[in-house]
Amino acid sequence: MTISSIQIIPSSRTTLNVAEKREPKPPPKIFSAREPPFKGIQPPQPDGYERSRAFPSTSAIVIDNGTIPKRPTGSAVLIHLLGSHLVKAGWCFDKTPRLTIPPVIARYRDRKANRTCQFVGYDAYVDATTRGQVRNAFDPGTSIIGNWDVMEGVLDYIFLKLGVDGANGGVDRPLVLTEPIANLGYSRKMMNEIVFECYSAPSVAYGIDSLFAYKYNRGTDGLVISASHASTHVIPVLNSKAILSNCTRLNWGGYQACDYLMKLLKLKYPTFPARITESQMEELLHQHCYVSQDYDCELAGYLDWTGLEERDHVVQYPFTEHIIPEKSEEELARIAERKKESGRRLQEQAAKMRLEKLMKKEQELEYYKDLQKNLGSETKKEIRRILDAEEMKDEAHLDRTIKELERSIKRSRNKDLGQEETEENPEEMTFPLVDVPDEELDEAGLKEKRHQRLMKSNVEARQRAKEEKEREKARIAEEERLDTEKRENSFDAWVEERRQAREALIQRIKERERMKADLGNRKSLASQIRMKTLANLAADGPRKRRRGGDDDTFGANDEDWGVYRTVATGEGSEDEEEEDPTQQLKSIEADLLKYDPEFTENHTLEAQSDWTKSLIHMFLRGPWPFDPESQREAHQLHLNVERIRVPEVIFQPSIAGIDQSGIVEIAADIVLQRFSSPQDQARLLRDVFITGGSSLFRGFDERFQREFRAVLPEGSDLRVRRAADPVLDAWKGAAQWASGPDLGMCSITRQEYMEKGSEYIKEHRLGNAT
Repeated sequence: MTISSIQIIPSSRTTLNVAEKREPKPPPKIFSAREPPFKGIQPPQPDGYERSRAFPSTSAIVIDNGTIPKRPTGSAVLIHLLGSHLVKAGWCFDKTPRLTIPPVIARYRDRKANRTCQFVGYDAYVDATTRGQVRNAFDPGTSIIGNWDVMEGVLDYIFLKLGVDGANGGVDRPLVLTEPIANLGYSRKMMNEIVFECYSAPSVAYGIDSLFAYKYNRGTDGLVISASHASTHVIPVLNSKAILSNCTRLNWGGYQACDYLMKLLKLKYPTFPARITESQMEELLHQHCYVSQDYDCELAGYLDWTGLEERDHVVQYPFTEHIIPEKSEEELARIAERKKESGRRLQEQAAKMRLEKLMKKEQELEYYKDLQKNLGSETKKEIRRILDAEEMKDEAHLDRTIKELERSIKRSRNKDLGQEETEENPEEMTFPLVDVPDEELDEAGLKEKRHQRLMKSNVEARQRAKEEKEREKARIAEEERLDTEKRENSFDAWVEERRQAREALIQRIKERERMKADLGNRKSLASQIRMKTLANLAADGPRKRRRGGDDDTFGANDEDWGVYRTVATGEGSEDEEEEDPTQQLKSIEADLLKYDPEFTENHTLEAQSDWTKSLIHMFLRGPWPFDPESQREAHQLHLNVERIRVPEVIFQPSIAGIDQSGIVEIAADIVLQRFSSPQDQARLLRDVFITGGSSLFRGFDERFQREFRAVLPEGSDLRVRRAADPVLDAWKGAAQWASGPDLGMCSITRQEYMEKGSEYIKEHRLGNAT
């Protein structure tokens, strides 16, 4: 069976406003995942077998002789193999089965005791060791027995719990076994061999489970819809006899529904930390799913914010939360006070260091000023000696040092006082030596000229930067003016241009996020290119120099420096001069919000990233925020669209990839196409009988009746009813049938088995044909 892609149809209703969207929802109702279905050890019930001894005419002789007594003739053991899901066993005089167990066995080898332990039915789920060894008697998804060792163990368990104590360990009571429609002859052959050879049963009879249920509910003419665990059958019945040649099977039942639900949840939560079991899926299916009366319409609005807290069911799996020790208010207050005290100490230390530096600079300034004052009365030779001792080139160097100290001290004092530093007026700075020829200057003058030329270059560079900023402001103002004119004169073109620019920016943002994610993945293409570049750089390492030369020409071209952008992984890899695309996007969205009436807050990238407006978040986590660090929330399953999607398959099998018609089309084809007589059609439609555990979904009857009536001719008399107990009526009907006169005539005796072989079968109204 294939699984189709999950389709979530967005709601066609009006989008809610932001305030209503952000309205908090009440806390969700939590459903706990069921533990393994161990129900305790069941003691034997020998009272039924003892009761059968009290009636001398209720032995196998009556069945063997085929007599028709006036009162119940059978103390037959009835075993109901209901759709390979549960085995129900009891006596025909019981009102309900005494045993209801799954047909599974777990064998465990006890090394200490040196023996093998066998656990049958629910006992196989007693602990994790036995659960890991569970084997089913039936092939998965079918009603065909594939493991006869397991089936023999299940029968042993049933006879033991029912207290059967025949001669030589045999079963000295007749057996009645239910089976599905068109059961394989090989399966019936193997069952006959086990019943007669292993248990020495006096007789055995077979019948169809859904027909037993129909007879128990007093049905004679009608259409039986049997939705069991392995499949769904539609059976026409006339004059209390099933027309098996016109029966149709839909390969969809409870097993397939559980498997489909599990696949949907595994696809929905691929990293779910807990193990999802089949028994848990069965409970989720029966407890939370229902049949929608209008599937397409309901699915379209299923994830709408309004009422989603009621539609979204939260299933909690066992988890272990990480315990974080909480601190008291006194401890938090002490920690905050310690942080404040530490901050104050750091501030005091920084202020002390600034003061010490300022005092040191003032002392140096005072020293250099005194030195400059004393140089006026010294000879040139002494001045040269003093300047060399101070590691200064000339008097101009000393003058520059004094000016730099004065500026530094002034900046420090202004900073402490909170005053802004005023920039020197470049017009007041003069550079007289720049235009003087070098021939007219001595060595000191040449040095001063070079210094003035450097200062002049700095001043001119700042002036050019200032003029560039002014031109940029003018350009931006001109672009705003042209943009305003275009918006006023050609509004549609302006809006379309803004929308295209917005889409381009969104793509750039997504591409940048993808690149960052890829760089973190060593297997991604971006990481491989980066590592290749690094490897090439390492291979091109320092080369040998030849006579003082260097063969490494890296950096000669501007393109060489692009390698740093290629290998960088942090924020520095982005061009610092390039405007942030996020800011550009906000600016464009602000313009669209202001001027475009069709662009609302819900269309912005921020709103679309908000979990309250995310359809995917509603699908995965419902109308509540999700904390990825919380183990409790990580171990939660949210059932929403799956609640109607899984039961819908029986009406639309194509949803799950099944190439068959739905249950309504099958029923209509049987009644309208395979029965030409209007009288037969009317008899079938007057009693449409629904049974089987897979029909217990809420709304199944109403949906089937409404859609079935829509495909019938106008004026047709359609009556749909459900079995009194869709799960147990098959067993009850077989018990009622075994208590009547038909058992003796329809059973296969041991003598007939020995004479006619294990494939011999007796036909009757409630059984399969040969």
